[in-house]
Amino acid sequence: MSSMTVTTWSLEQTSPSDLLPAAAPEGDVRIVRAEVPSPEFSRFLYASVGGDIRWIDRLGWTYARWQEHLDRPGVETWVAYDRGTPAGYVELEPQDDGVVEIVYFGLLPAFRGRRIGGHLLSYGTARAWDLADRWPRRTPTKRVWLHTCSLDGEHAMENYRRRGFRLFDTKVEEQAEVAAPGPWPGAHAL
Repeated sequence: MSSMTVTTWSLEQTSPSDLLPAAAPEGDVRIVRAEVPSPEFSRFLYASVGGDIRWIDRLGWTYARWQEHLDRPGVETWVAYDRGTPAGYVELEPQDDGVVEIVYFGLLPAFRGRRIGGHLLSYGTARAWDLADRWPRRTPTKRVWLHTCSLDGEHAMENYRRRGFRLFDTKVEEQAEVAAPGPWPGAHAL
């Protein structure tokens, strides 16, 4: 099996004032929290957003594993809708000591390049900063972090930096080369 070199960058914000929000895109774009934990919907978002950029770590999760993850206090999924159609999502996961990780963030391929991503990242980051307001037993957020890698979209790093995230770690490693699981043949941008 062949391998490929993958660079992973970790970025953070350490104050709500670090967030540099993007302008909202034109049109009917709304961001709504998926308040009912739904393994089916979460797996749809995960596979649809990450299929062409090799998101594979959760593809083997069982229904029960998805449910267990989504039922954890403070785990939130915020979904961007363009005219009622799911366009992308951001998943937040609280950690110890007031740290919140943006575990997954991205858009379905057909919605990329339409200025939705900066708005969704801005909104999701703001929700990471005010997570304890919705989960009173959580420690107030002191740090928001995420990681991206060289397999992600070509504008990912630029979007994170424009939103005020700062680089704090870089790792380069060899990974087994795997085929991207999607999108299916014939899928294309709108």
